[in-house]
Amino acid sequence: MVERTGSDTKHLERVMDRLRVGIIGIGNISGIYLKNLIKMFGRRIELLGCADIEAERAHTATREYELPKKYGSPEELLRDDDIELVLNLTIPAAHYEVSKAAVDAGKHVYVEKPLCVELSEAAQLLDAAKEKGVRVCGAPDTFLGAAHQTARKLIDDGWIGEPVAAVAFLQNHGHEHWHPNPEFFYKRGGGPMFDMGPYYLTALVNLIGPVVSISGSTRKTFATRTITSEPKYGAVIDVDIPTHLVGILDFANGALGTITTSFDVWAHNLPRIEIYGTDGSLSVPDPNVFGGAVKVRRKNHDEWEPVPLTHSYDENSRGLGVAEAGEAIASGRVPRTDSELTNHVLEIMHGIHIAADSGMRYMVKTPGTKPAALPMEF
Repeated sequence: MVERTGSDTKHLERVMDRLRVGIIGIGNISGIYLKNLIKMFGRRIELLGCADIEAERAHTATREYELPKKYGSPEELLRDDDIELVLNLTIPAAHYEVSKAAVDAGKHVYVEKPLCVELSEAAQLLDAAKEKGVRVCGAPDTFLGAAHQTARKLIDDGWIGEPVAAVAFLQNHGHEHWHPNPEFFYKRGGGPMFDMGPYYLTALVNLIGPVVSISGSTRKTFATRTITSEPKYGAVIDVDIPTHLVGILDFANGALGTITTSFDVWAHNLPRIEIYGTDGSLSVPDPNVFGGAVKVRRKNHDEWEPVPLTHSYDENSRGLGVAEAGEAIASGRVPRTDSELTNHVLEIMHGIHIAADSGMRYMVKTPGTKPAALPMEF
């Protein structure tokens, strides 16, 4: 590996099959991606530049991170034949439009969660990707981190026997107290399920496997929300979507799961995720982070025992999924964050809403996939 010199010291010369990446969307989450894709994963992919509908945002990031290329618009980035994979960090409502434009330009895509807002959008996007011969992958990638891969190894190695049940809880009182622009969290494509459900559901599919059927109940507790954060202090948001959701998941392997996501709860003392098996129980940390404490309590044992993390990436490693996808695409294998996973998670989220609205069990149509475990030395 040969490093550049002079003003380009943060970047590495392209060797072998490092995919060349461009980012569209410079917002709250982009900073950690920019940092990690250069410093942590620069030997795996090559970040060329970024673009945004507000050009100055992208120009500022280009200067700050000394990116090799400068783009005046997302369209300009998409026209660049050097870009092979587009990292889509736009808001959820724009995920389909931006990802579809990238696919139409013949580029692979890695999109922030969720894959799309609507199931019909996802279907159109994946049909287009198949026709173009490109991959669509997506966040979250926290399930590839040290804690969740350690938990996956414990299950695969039989520490708790056969998984028979799982619970997952995400409960808080919403985003209007701290987020600078919280409105979209209470509109179509928002809510606690679409905001945080991808982390929890992806973790569950990684640990247990695909879901085949769903029951659900939902409610909207508050018709409006008052913003108490700056710069929109005092503004009132009309709530358009359910803000407390409970789903019952039937997994393909016979296990049963319960997931609760809520923006209506002030405080709770529940676990993030627990997996219950025929020979013991497993405590899994927050799926929104890469590290955390993994604990196991096996049958006939009186105490929960902490388990040392077996894998790397226990710090904030956003971008790990992009790096893994880039290497997978370059080598001709299916990425662990491929659309078979992300589209399955999207359908589960919709399935909970559909089951609640219809009062009937929802039968999942996508087969889903349990991603391969990440090697300990990745």
